[in-house]
Amino acid sequence: MTKNLDKEGLRSIAHKYELFYVDIWGVVHNGINIYENAIIALKEMLKLKKDFVLLTNAPRPNKNVRNFCEKLGMDKALLNYVFTSGEAALSYLRKNLFSAKFFHVGPPRDFDLFSDFKKNKTNNIEDASYLLCTGLFDDQKIDLNFYKDILEGSVSKKMICTNPDLIVDKGNVRELCAGSVAMVFEKMGGEVIYFGKPYPEVYNQSIDNKNKKILSIGDNLNTDIKGANLLNYDSLIISNGIHQSEIKEKGIEATSKSYEAICNYIQSELKW
Repeated sequence: MTKNLDKEGLRSIAHKYELFYVDIWGVVHNGINIYENAIIALKEMLKLKKDFVLLTNAPRPNKNVRNFCEKLGMDKALLNYVFTSGEAALSYLRKNLFSAKFFHVGPPRDFDLFSDFKKNKTNNIEDASYLLCTGLFDDQKIDLNFYKDILEGSVSKKMICTNPDLIVDKGNVRELCAGSVAMVFEKMGGEVIYFGKPYPEVYNQSIDNKNKKILSIGDNLNTDIKGANLLNYDSLIISNGIHQSEIKEKGIEATSKSYEAICNYIQSELKW
């Protein structure tokens, strides 16, 4: 049974945990505005000397997301707690594929992710050793069949996906993410290596999490909550995020069951 914390707040359970993984997009901001109650909650955790990571499936280095959050108005004291799926992917690429040619699927704004080995980028997918998917092309944000067509002859190559999210809400606008392209590739028979929630690597790279009681907070059942389930962490779903309409219509129990996920707690917004 999922416990509702809207009345009691995060403060009512914070003492139970040593480490918190807190999603950024959908919990701390919506891509346009910062959520002030979430910032207050994070500052209260700082006062209690609780460890936390602002863990995001963003296909960019940590510094880029920190700069973005600062522009939105996030307190500078919180910026050093940011860790991205892009940073985890970078670590892997430097160790394993630094000299290999790749074809980039995603917008030009993600270029900073591979600036260290930009000389290996090829515009001819046939020349690539692997595919690096950070999102959708700016002029092809809706039609996933477009990606099926361009990837059809490259199913034998591995795809590195730096953001497993399928969708994200930017303000009131829903957008497709890299995970949607990766899903198309997998359905075609391709192999995808994912970096980001719900996969363990991004959690383990971000902080020393051994032998700690952990709570994962997020708005996405497929990534934030399923990641917590896979790693035996407790979870808190923010209901005003990605699944807002589903939860309003069916309730959290039925909604989480449909995603094969388990939520320990629910809040409409992150609030202390």
